[in-house]
Amino acid sequence: MNMAETNYVPNTKRAQAHLGSVLVLGLGKSGTAAAQYCANLLGTRVSALAVAAGKESPQARTFVEQLRAQGVKAEFDWETFEDRYDVCIASPGISQFSDFYRNAAAASGEVISEIEFAWRESAADSRWVAVTGTNGKTTTTSLIAHVLQQAGLDAQAVGNIGDVCLEAVAHNPAAVYVAEVSSYQLASTKHFAPNVAILLNVTPDHLTWHGSMEEYERAKLKAFANLANVPGAVAVLDATDDVTRGTVRAFKAQGSTAQRGFAYIPVGTAAGLRESMIARCGSENAAYVDAEERLHVEFAGTDHALCAVGDLQIAGDHNVSNALAAASAAVALGAADDAISAGLQTFAPLEHRIEPCGSILGVACYNDSKATNVDATLKAFAAFPPRTAVVLLGGHDKHTDLAPLVQAANENAKAVVCFGAAGERFAQAFVDAQAHIPVLRAPWLEDALDAALGVASPGDVVVLSPACASFDEFNSFEHRGEVFKQYVAARMAQQE
Repeated sequence: MNMAETNYVPNTKRAQAHLGSVLVLGLGKSGTAAAQYCANLLGTRVSALAVAAGKESPQARTFVEQLRAQGVKAEFDWETFEDRYDVCIASPGISQFSDFYRNAAAASGEVISEIEFAWRESAADSRWVAVTGTNGKTTTTSLIAHVLQQAGLDAQAVGNIGDVCLEAVAHNPAAVYVAEVSSYQLASTKHFAPNVAILLNVTPDHLTWHGSMEEYERAKLKAFANLANVPGAVAVLDATDDVTRGTVRAFKAQGSTAQRGFAYIPVGTAAGLRESMIARCGSENAAYVDAEERLHVEFAGTDHALCAVGDLQIAGDHNVSNALAAASAAVALGAADDAISAGLQTFAPLEHRIEPCGSILGVACYNDSKATNVDATLKAFAAFPPRTAVVLLGGHDKHTDLAPLVQAANENAKAVVCFGAAGERFAQAFVDAQAHIPVLRAPWLEDALDAALGVASPGDVVVLSPACASFDEFNSFEHRGEVFKQYVAARMAQQE
């Protein structure tokens, strides 16, 4: 299909009037949504639909049978493609460097992700906020949606949180889509152009999928690729992060907002969140915390003075950064300052993200099971007063460098408990570094909680922030967090 000659559906971003022959790769949440959406268009905008369903499961088998009844060619373990397709919609779990993806690309006019497809199909006047980064995406996405709703906007959190983007566009359309967007999804975008694009941080993660750190960074930066095509578009970047700060410098080198084609708001500086990039190097805009601990967003010549850090319900400097990013997005979309402050103050911690889950004999317990990598756990160490946190570390080992974690624990923690399959390697890392804090060992999570409570005193905190995946003992980080909260609840009941 010649894209230059393509007609588009009126009042959409870029929805092709005739999609032609469509191939869907994978039947995860986004693949299932794409397959059903396109199946409903058979005989109108879709001339033929094929689904490479991946591995078979009872749920997938039922859905495939439904698709076949609608005239869809759907097969399991289908890796090579003899037919030609106009467009292929790839599920985010399929690496662009896999043979499966490459084979599909060779047989297709273009390969796009579900987020790209959903954006194309959305209403022309809808606005999009794209939130990406290694850590903090879900909290920031939820916070932005909450703040915008407080400001009276019809905003909905979508993507890896809430509805799949395409399902929201099809069945629950909003004026503003706040999308949590992974590097997987961004890797296969082409025209995706949000009104606000947020990059929180970039630290090593998902390198097996992307093949290298460079490819991982490249995928994240695709969030900004088409901002110049959107009038009034704004990029928001965490300038305290080394990698992200490099993008800030690149944007500054492109000249003014008019020359670049979009504005950008750096959050903090290399010195931290309590310094303005305007004051440091003459940036046009900035988000920061002032000397009186108030959040500020200076944008387009106006200083938006917002609530104080102490008014936030979410703990830690990483969440102050998330709040500044959310406030920047809300300012860019025209929300009033009082509504932004109200939204920031009423937003409660999300489940599994430094989530308060009870107190046992004066020791507060927190569930940070979502911290599945070292960088996320570093933020938990910094979220509590020095020498008060006993941190539970371990699970399914990702074999990442533990030196930063050991250093942070030595500087901030009261003690650590290393548990699960990764426990031995984690404990040895503390031994090798000659750590001066107590390092306890426990076989599994429940044992780790009891060991932590044994060394904690009233006023201390016990934090599950494992820096590992969960698959040695649990089927997901959510499962791990739920079980941890059950362990805490059981011990709370015993003290009554």
